Amino acid sequence: MSAQPVVDHLLARHDAVLDRLNAFLRLPSVSTDPAYAQGMQDTREFLLDWLREIGLSDVQLLDGGGQPAVYGTWLGAPGAPTIIIYGHYDVQPPDPLALWKTPPFEPTTRDGRLYARGASDVKGSTTIAIETVAAFLAVNGRCPVNIKLFIEGEEETGSPSLHAIVERYGSLLEADAMISADGGRASPNVPTINVGARGLTKLELVVRTADKELHSGRYGGAVRNALHELAAIIATLHDRNGAIAIPALMEAVRPLSERDRHDTAALPFDEAAFVGDIGGIAAGEPGYSIRERLTLRPAIDVNGMWGGYTGSGSKTVIPDEARAKITIRLAPGQDPDQAAQALKEHILAVARSGVAVSFEAIGGGSPASTLAADHPLVQAATRVLRTTSQQEPVHVRLGATVPITAIFKETLGLDTLMFGFNLPDEDVHAPNEFFHLASIPLGLQAWPMLLEELGRFPAAAFGAAAPGGKG
Repeated sequence: MSAQPVVDHLLARHDAVLDRLNAFLRLPSVSTDPAYAQGMQDTREFLLDWLREIGLSDVQLLDGGGQPAVYGTWLGAPGAPTIIIYGHYDVQPPDPLALWKTPPFEPTTRDGRLYARGASDVKGSTTIAIETVAAFLAVNGRCPVNIKLFIEGEEETGSPSLHAIVERYGSLLEADAMISADGGRASPNVPTINVGARGLTKLELVVRTADKELHSGRYGGAVRNALHELAAIIATLHDRNGAIAIPALMEAVRPLSERDRHDTAALPFDEAAFVGDIGGIAAGEPGYSIRERLTLRPAIDVNGMWGGYTGSGSKTVIPDEARAKITIRLAPGQDPDQAAQALKEHILAVARSGVAVSFEAIGGGSPASTLAADHPLVQAATRVLRTTSQQEPVHVRLGATVPITAIFKETLGLDTLMFGFNLPDEDVHAPNEFFHLASIPLGLQAWPMLLEELGRFPAAAFGAAAPGGKG
């Protein structure tokens, strides 16, 4: 089966695909905020109608107790591999709204960019994936592989009910491998294949120093201040050079291999521009390039700290409680639970006597994922990108986390190729998120070719633990 007629069909429908994406972007599908519950429901209905319209079967919601995933199948290629195509329909909150140049849920095109919340992460690439399946069915009446579409609704909150979905609907998710529309390109000029991502674990730290908030005139200089104590704890997480200062957390981090360093260095990367383009200040673990730090080494970050009075004007108080949200990006080989425990033990050890410290878990952990360089998914992607770019693709890892890649590997035995078409400069999670419009035709060419290439492999070549080609 040739992919070229499908590519031609998709490129001819470019404007219709863009219209579909715009409709998708207008739906405010924020999973973390209950105020957007109607937007989430409307988005699920939109997707269910879309999958039925293109001819998928068994279209339904997979509910694990949180935000349901949207599911649909085409299983008309007996003997061919079964591939799960993954995307997610939830997006980050649009706040702060005042910093958006145009409304976050009204897609706007300017300067070759499509601005909207979720345009890059990851409705743009998800639309490309769904439209590719639709085009195969419209042009050929069949796909080169069996397809199971799985569009998650909780990726932006760490996929908390994904394990429950797998436990409840595991038989529907049996497959040979997965392609993710999430996890994009590392460069606009050099073709890249994502062969892994860092893991993630997170917690909220609570520090208490008194029973109530105190007047700073009556108590200042005589009692502990919760914000001061929190700041002192946070300051111990790294040494003066920027390296993580928690030996128990770092002991599971394996040294970089020659192949690790070779692959990382193969991607052209301007470190000064990387920092300068955001007006930032370079920092991090000595002895490693920025790309190595971003993709192969762990990182601890404070995502938010608060306590006391933060409103307008002045309120002269000594806070009795202070909080911080902390995340750890995990290197290959690190266990999320062990890393979180090492962080907790360190905090308890450095907190000063009398200071009450407690922790609130705000999301389960996901280990780092790795895809072998000789895996059929990598072989197929290499052939596709070599053809479309006339260059040899470079293997890269993501610094971010795509929880499903590790969870589906653990629970279903599935390896994942991340094949999104978003780019690093698209202000993901920030105001004025956008998607480069030029990425749409690139994706509409590459996705059909990838499915065609995967159809050349026998199901057994993928080595999935779960039975493939069934459903």
